[in-house]
Amino acid sequence: MTLGPIIHNGNVVADLESKGCRAVGLDEVTRDNTVIIRSHGVSRDVYDRLSEIGCEVVDATCPFVSRIHKIAAESSAEGCTVLIAGDAAHPEVEGIRGHCSGESFVFDGCEQLENLVKSGVLGQKSLVILAQTTYNKKKWEDCCALAQRLLPNARICHTICSATAERQDEARRLAQKADLMVIVGGRHSSNTHKLAAVCEQYCPCYLIEGADELKDIDLSAAKLIGISAGASTPAYIIKEVLRTMSEIINNDEEFNFEEALEASLKPIHIGKRVQGTVLSVNSNEVYVDLGTKQQGVISASELSSDPSAKPEDIVKVGDVLELIVLKPNDQEGIVTLSKKRVDAAIGLEKLFAAKESGEPVSGVVTGITKNKSGNVAGVIAVADGVRVFIPAKLASTARDFDLNQLVNQTVEFKITELNPSRQKAVGSIREVAMQRRAEAMSSFFENTKVGDTMTGEVKSITDYGVFVDLGGVDGLVRRADLSWNRFKHPSEIVSVGDKIDVTIKDIDPETKKVALTYKKDSENPWEIFRANYEQGQVIKATVVSITSFGAFAQIINGVDGLIHISQIANKRVDNVADVLKVGDEVEVMITEIDPEKKRISLSMRALLPENEPVYESSEDEADAEEYEEGDEE
Repeated sequence: MTLGPIIHNGNVVADLESKGCRAVGLDEVTRDNTVIIRSHGVSRDVYDRLSEIGCEVVDATCPFVSRIHKIAAESSAEGCTVLIAGDAAHPEVEGIRGHCSGESFVFDGCEQLENLVKSGVLGQKSLVILAQTTYNKKKWEDCCALAQRLLPNARICHTICSATAERQDEARRLAQKADLMVIVGGRHSSNTHKLAAVCEQYCPCYLIEGADELKDIDLSAAKLIGISAGASTPAYIIKEVLRTMSEIINNDEEFNFEEALEASLKPIHIGKRVQGTVLSVNSNEVYVDLGTKQQGVISASELSSDPSAKPEDIVKVGDVLELIVLKPNDQEGIVTLSKKRVDAAIGLEKLFAAKESGEPVSGVVTGITKNKSGNVAGVIAVADGVRVFIPAKLASTARDFDLNQLVNQTVEFKITELNPSRQKAVGSIREVAMQRRAEAMSSFFENTKVGDTMTGEVKSITDYGVFVDLGGVDGLVRRADLSWNRFKHPSEIVSVGDKIDVTIKDIDPETKKVALTYKKDSENPWEIFRANYEQGQVIKATVVSITSFGAFAQIINGVDGLIHISQIANKRVDNVADVLKVGDEVEVMITEIDPEKKRISLSMRALLPENEPVYESSEDEADAEEYEEGDEE
């Protein structure tokens, strides 16, 4: 026996009764019965009651309906209020509500949904919105648009049976062309009534349960007659309607329904390549319409080879995807699919072509991999959906390079090994980097000349200078060409990683050596001094060093003058340090400027009163003469 009519089709129910399988109510069931739960499903209470009775139960609930039961139960358990688009009196809707442990509401169309929102009963509750499997697709789409506007935080679950939705779309397209539509199915069938409602918007539409009802319909005026049937309508009834209709209109064209039916079933098996249209996307999975009775689901892990990628960043509703079947699950009505495996198969073809041509490919480094000893073995990059292993020694041109710097970066590499059967690929960043460096070096020495200014990156710093990467070619800035100012070490001027502008000082194409200067002519302190100072000018200067024959004082940064021991005072000075110390700021007169030798003589004595005792010369004058000959250091 069946618990209520197994489907809403009188012919099928009558046929079952003739074979001894009758429809009964729950109160008629005894322990000795075998009870079939019909396709519309039942509430949780009914399952519990059948369990108490102890009878044998065969659950024939439609897989799509079972899925809705699961969503409703889980959502209620999480504290959500469930909103159901459908007919409140329909057994499927009653069954769905029976799986809700919390509040649930039913609405049929936008007007009822809007009234429900305005009533205030929903408040600030967490909401889940779903639909009866046979609900009108167009009405559902309108309700979803309204819900997104009025209830932006609600979770919408697309639960209309994909076969029902597709059947409605096909019927709509057919009705738009036809002069008359005939819908075959039970008068109590929800999906059959939905088909009729869709079609009657475009042409006259008749709902019949069997071929004998065709005699009451005038088909003579129709040039093109469209036929569609509810999901629960048996194939033999449809064939009988087609045969009878052909006889009525004297159409000799034979229609092989069985062949058409087989073509529409589109059998699903593991490994089959299919196309799916995205119905919904959430953080864990993507649901797709396969154009069959089954609905497809892609878990987030099967969307992309990039583990950090989010489903909503990869696909959107309406996208048509190439997919591969991982598991056809007829019991649940859900087909498990993979996008990343199709992408990988296509990607392997691209990588094979790249390996053959020697062209580099680009990919994103997703992480570092280690060997059994726990040491870094290399990095994993994803290119065209394929995971490519790049060994540590091939991941960089530099020794002791920190591979963590590559993670989440787009890199170029060549495919060095490829095993399509194992979907294994090995790449080399180093090979591409070396090739790029060779190309850059060749271009540099062909097109660069002395005097050119370029921007480079400080690569390393030594005591004698700084090495700068000019984009594949390294140049050296020696200490003397680094700054006009005094410094103890080049690291005081620049740091590794700095981007600096340098001028080509010398190029040797044979040895591949490039000399650079970082000093700017406009910053030459001697030019600044000549523009702003003259002989006889009185200035303030800072003592920067003491010698036996005098003191050097800084006039401006990079330009010093000598205060000879004889020019410190009007009296004999035996030890300069007795009078001056480093850091003293003194007032002096510029007594001499030698631009060629870049020497400046300063005098404190010239500013003293003339009646001070006259200075007596000493042996230190000989030392001063040596300075005059150029031994400042």
